Amino acid sequence: MKTLKDVISLKFKTSESEGVIFHGEGQQGDYITLELKKAKLVLNLNLGVNQLGSIFGHTSVTTGSLLDDHHWHSIIIERHGRNINLTLDRHMQHFRTNGEFDYLDLDYEITFGGMPFSGKPSSNSRKNFKGCMESINYNGNNITDLAKRKKLEPSNVGNLSFSCVEPHTVPVFFNATSYLEVPGRPSQDLFSVSFFFRTWNPNGLLLFSNFADDLGNVEIDINEGKVSVHINVTQVKKNRIDISS
Repeated sequence: MKTLKDVISLKFKTSESEGVIFHGEGQQGDYITLELKKAKLVLNLNLGVNQLGSIFGHTSVTTGSLLDDHHWHSIIIERHGRNINLTLDRHMQHFRTNGEFDYLDLDYEITFGGMPFSGKPSSNSRKNFKGCMESINYNGNNITDLAKRKKLEPSNVGNLSFSCVEPHTVPVFFNATSYLEVPGRPSQDLFSVSFFFRTWNPNGLLLFSNFADDLGNVEIDINEGKVSVHINVTQVKKNRIDISS
């Protein structure tokens, strides 16, 4: 396809922070890639290069954050030549692409949920999208409906299911006064704990536990946006270990 105007819209939800949402490229150096990177939305676009390679058309725009919260997010990309409107959850960002070309030439297939392995270093380092999409619309074509009715020809539909499976993880919300207390494990030589957390607050106690037989304690907290681990041991000379990250 060679287009002067494009309108691409979809909704997605995921608990993964990395993944290619859709990708297309052409022989003239054109490409468009929408992907999640560090739970932010990144649009990479190039409307082509000339034979001398003197026109640098690569454009990259980042928007949003914490998009791996397994809530639905909506995306609309509207392009007219080099003018782009990128809307994420009703927040619109306007920009112009670099270079001098106005048409997007996509000679190869457009892929949703990943990108084909092309042998390029950029392709094998990118993860496929893992999560749910709905209402995929590409220039007036309802891709979701066409894929479900197997009307996309030629197409290669991978291991898709036309339903959205909810994750098995159960989150816990803490306010400023609540806490969760669980029984300890006496007669254990190993202390091991792991968890995911998300907060807007720069300070707070994440975990605290006393060791048995008054041997000390361990504390994990957030201090000015950094996670700190404090281990107090009562029976050794260097009785305090502090780790911050």
